[in-house]
Amino acid sequence: MACFLFAGLMLVVAVVGRSVIAQDWRNASHEPVGLAPDPAATPEAVVQVYAARTWGMRGLFGVHTWVAVKPAGARAYTVYEVIGWRLRWAGSALAIHRREPDARWFGNAPELLADQRGAEAAKLIPRIDAAARAYPYADEYTVWPGPNSNTFTAWIARAVPELEVDFPATAIGKDYRESLFGAAPSGSGGQFSLGGLFALTASGVEGLEVNILGLTFGINPFDPALKLPLVGRLGASRLPVQK
Repeated sequence: MACFLFAGLMLVVAVVGRSVIAQDWRNASHEPVGLAPDPAATPEAVVQVYAARTWGMRGLFGVHTWVAVKPAGARAYTVYEVIGWRLRWAGSALAIHRREPDARWFGNAPELLADQRGAEAAKLIPRIDAAARAYPYADEYTVWPGPNSNTFTAWIARAVPELEVDFPATAIGKDYRESLFGAAPSGSGGQFSLGGLFALTASGVEGLEVNILGLTFGINPFDPALKLPLVGRLGASRLPVQK
């Protein structure tokens, strides 16, 4: 069984690596992929959470995550994300800006982790904004084990558990926390974490997970799937709930 698992992981490295590592960041695509509704034709409020493989070698192991919101009647999306290299010139890794919510991340197509719309989404937007602005690690960034972009998105998800974000196993940094005990990254259930280096998570959203040195293994009996390092999620596509 272990041999088959190892062979599968190596196959993923070969397939994912071919598309991730070979990119040139200077001309990588940032085009939208069509997962976000057109704000000009969508008067209702929209909240979405995305994940996309990071650029270069790191993309073999991890993803970059972000939150996009559009208040009712707005003609553009606001994206909340943490970008490490911003620290070099802005003094803060936190970015709150307008951009295409479903844009490729340096050529890598994003996947949708959460999608809420209408009156319920409108209620969440002020809380998302408040949580983002209260993020305590905006002036620091560490790829492993965190705090990083996934730590930030998990911070928002914990503050707004109605999003029910089931982070992929490749969201390294989602388990980073200073306290030993607290809510799971989705904001539900519970988690024991040693600074993101080791964590045990159990919730109705994530299922059961164990994180060993940033590598997450898990099973979700509520939304049948396996979670594996490098691979992410194995199972039927998790359809986001639209409200």
